[in-house]
Amino acid sequence: MRRPVALRLCAALATTATAAAAGVVLSMPEASAATGRATGYATQNGGTTGGAGGQTVRATTGTAIHAALCGRASSSTPITIEVEGTINHGNTSKVSGTSCNTADGVIELKQVSNVTLVGVGSGAVFDQLGIHIREAGNIIIQNVTVKNVKKSGSPTSNGGDAIGMESNVRNVWVDHVSLEASGGESEGFDGLFDMKDNTQYVTLSYSTLRNSGRGGLVGSSETELSNGFITYHHNLYENIDSRAPLLRGGIAHMYNNYYVKLNESGINSRAGARAKVDNNYFKDSKDVLGTFYTTAAGYWQVSGNTFDNVTWSSPAADYKPAGPDPRSTTTVAVPYPYTLDAAACVPDVVTRIAGANKGMQESNGSCSPQTPSPTTPAPSPTSPTPTPTTPTPSPTTATPSPTQPGGTNLSIGAGSDGSSKADGTSYGNVRDGNLSTYWSPAGSTGSISIKWGSATTVSRITIREAAGSAGSIGSWRVLNADTGAVLTTGSGAGAITVPRTSLSKITFEITGSTGTPKVAEFETYAS
Repeated sequence: MRRPVALRLCAALATTATAAAAGVVLSMPEASAATGRATGYATQNGGTTGGAGGQTVRATTGTAIHAALCGRASSSTPITIEVEGTINHGNTSKVSGTSCNTADGVIELKQVSNVTLVGVGSGAVFDQLGIHIREAGNIIIQNVTVKNVKKSGSPTSNGGDAIGMESNVRNVWVDHVSLEASGGESEGFDGLFDMKDNTQYVTLSYSTLRNSGRGGLVGSSETELSNGFITYHHNLYENIDSRAPLLRGGIAHMYNNYYVKLNESGINSRAGARAKVDNNYFKDSKDVLGTFYTTAAGYWQVSGNTFDNVTWSSPAADYKPAGPDPRSTTTVAVPYPYTLDAAACVPDVVTRIAGANKGMQESNGSCSPQTPSPTTPAPSPTSPTPTPTTPTPSPTTATPSPTQPGGTNLSIGAGSDGSSKADGTSYGNVRDGNLSTYWSPAGSTGSISIKWGSATTVSRITIREAAGSAGSIGSWRVLNADTGAVLTTGSGAGAITVPRTSLSKITFEITGSTGTPKVAEFETYAS
């Protein structure tokens, strides 16, 4: 089981008088309601701990939430905000301060980091009021309900998204929440759980998404491909028309989710996206997996799923259902440990424990929900692949990812150059964290380098191809550009291990290709 997040309580807010006036209450020295630890992709890139180690405060209004953020010493000072009651437009106002950037009519987690927002007591309901995460990192949201957020009509909030993330967001864990709408776009609603504009390393777990035209998306357009590394597990999608979710580029892992009444389409992998779809249960639904409403193909790896009364449409040029016999079209390995429930028991487990105000229980991997305990160790890193009817799967070890290393990408902030470049491309595109920009050589071969002002230790690199060019990179060499020594050779893009070397410049040289190589990212890592 997951261990509780350690929380440290302080004696007072720096701005006690302002906070008290806004409805912030300092918590007594007792255990916080925030519980467990992050799972899935939220554990990568340094992990997601939210406000662990910081002060805990209580808020009963949206203004109080903003005041708690603004009362910190800095925008990165850790804080856990325990929320109780109904948060709505009438009690959510802008609060100013040097450690926050808030607005009326929306909960703004903007330009902040190290924050936990958790529902406590009788529960926290964000009524017609969305939660906006922007230019932020290390955020946890637990045990809250967000309902009926609109982008048109009255009142409006957060562009119609229940929870929306955009603009360079990193490491968010959303857990045991209930996201609800009461219609589609024509009724004024948008997505329940949206990510765009360079949002990465996110996990949605043990949550419910209901009664919406749009479940959620990753990427706002076919050319906005800077998002990815998203995990969805043990969630209930019920009465959703489409986007469960919609993936544009990037990598996502869906396991042990329960999908009921996906009315038009479900997991929509497109524009080069790759989805790993394991041991989910699909029921009374239509076209639950495929590439829909576009000719820009996406891909999937399927294993252990159950399709119960699922119907499939005939394929068309811009509509490619994966069924009626879904087969894998790619392979995706993930870098984190996880344990699968058998698909056959997913409906029971997820229905009982997903969502807010259900006791924050989670599965132990054998179809039995349990409440996280501070004395129970985390599960061993296993990744079973059972048949859909096996109630107790036998574990096997999860394979480390060849494409998504953890740690800090040393290329960000470094320099770059190369042997040649095609018109419209740039050397700097391989180190901007944006998968929609790229470098291409002037011909079929060429080299691209990352360089630093001083010696830097590198032991792994990852080469990411731009959407639509997968497989174009053939043979290659990796060179220590300081000495000219060949560190390793191979073929194809992905993660590459090199001898641990201290150098000021490293070169990826393409010596053969099957098309026009497009290197979107040249990532470098110390370990």
